[in-house]
Amino acid sequence: MTDIAQTIDAANKEAVRRILSSEPVLIGVVRASEALPRLKAGTILHAGPPISWERMCGPMRGAVTGIAVFEGWASDLDDAERKAAAGAFTFEPNHHYDCVGPMTGMTTSSQMLMVVQNKTFGNLAYCAINEGLGKVMRFGGNDREVLDRIRWLTDVLGPALDAAIKDMGGIPLKAVIARGLTMGDEMHQRNVACSSLLLRQLAPALARTAKDNETLAKCLTFIGANDQFFLNVAMAMGKAMTDPARGIAGSSMVTAMCRNGTDFGIRVSGTGDQWFTAPVEMPKGLYFPGYSEADANPDMGDSAIVETIGLGGFAMGAAPAVVGFIGAGNASEAAVFTRAMGEICLADNPEWTIPSMDYKGVPTGIDIRLVVETGLMPTINTGVAHKKPGVGQVGAGVVKAPRGCFEQALVAFAATMGVKA
Repeated sequence: MTDIAQTIDAANKEAVRRILSSEPVLIGVVRASEALPRLKAGTILHAGPPISWERMCGPMRGAVTGIAVFEGWASDLDDAERKAAAGAFTFEPNHHYDCVGPMTGMTTSSQMLMVVQNKTFGNLAYCAINEGLGKVMRFGGNDREVLDRIRWLTDVLGPALDAAIKDMGGIPLKAVIARGLTMGDEMHQRNVACSSLLLRQLAPALARTAKDNETLAKCLTFIGANDQFFLNVAMAMGKAMTDPARGIAGSSMVTAMCRNGTDFGIRVSGTGDQWFTAPVEMPKGLYFPGYSEADANPDMGDSAIVETIGLGGFAMGAAPAVVGFIGAGNASEAAVFTRAMGEICLADNPEWTIPSMDYKGVPTGIDIRLVVETGLMPTINTGVAHKKPGVGQVGAGVVKAPRGCFEQALVAFAATMGVKA
């Protein structure tokens, strides 16, 4: 083995070690302005790599105008659109603030953010509370119903969850994921089991700490009716687990994958916080009644952070039910996706295993070298947003990461190793 190969191998072992040794714990829910002092009024964090208003897709623009009205930075949606076009708002990626957000990924100063701490390394990661499915801001929704729901999440559910989680002393998450995998979840498009497991833990603490029975009933009802409630927890967990693996010289492991509806972006450990981008792909999947691929927007969201830690499309072998839901084939083919993703990863996670695959650990640690060498692109489970602002979710599917960003990353990575690509 050459000196360069030995260096890369040692660096990748360290990067994988940091992910696998992580101990993520949900420790509370906090207002963004308190958690993120750099996040000022007028700054809107979004999913994916950096993007300007001019290049934003329809649902991203819809979410921007909606959150501007929610924050009181605009009188109505038209006013918000004018101000956005005039440069009144600053746009930055969630990833630049230790955050992640599903689909459009709006994060602003007044919102409540769930906080996950990686107890092994001490770092924190944040994600807003999941709104549910359908006409919601993460899919570009922005009408009064959408804004009223976000106000309720901010004023009622967020503080109630914070009190309950602190009453419990935090909720360790690795065991929840491990059990969810045995119950048919993959933690991206199917979170039914983990959402239920989380609610089962939260319910007694909510009952002890809720201000009144009506508040308690509304909180329990909302979580119980939201099969995707755990998604945002899993995303913050993924961010908390991957951040300690950033910046390891010589490591070719991916530390972030995300998309903004226009570009797909990745970060690689050995190249630090540099973004490598390529045009995002269109999801392939199933559509709600009355909608088709003609209505769909290209893929969006920071939620691919869960694939980065071996869940989502990488763990479909654990979730045959989700394969039909997202139009990815027959349930019997679920394991095919997991085996394929194993070809581009550095390790299996021995704590997160899939019973139907003889307790194989989920593939973990995407290696850009293997992606380019094999031509196997990371598979991501995803929701599908309408291409027009304000409509919301129209389906679900799978999408492949574009090859271009991995090729760019490999060239840049080779340069850090003194190799001309």
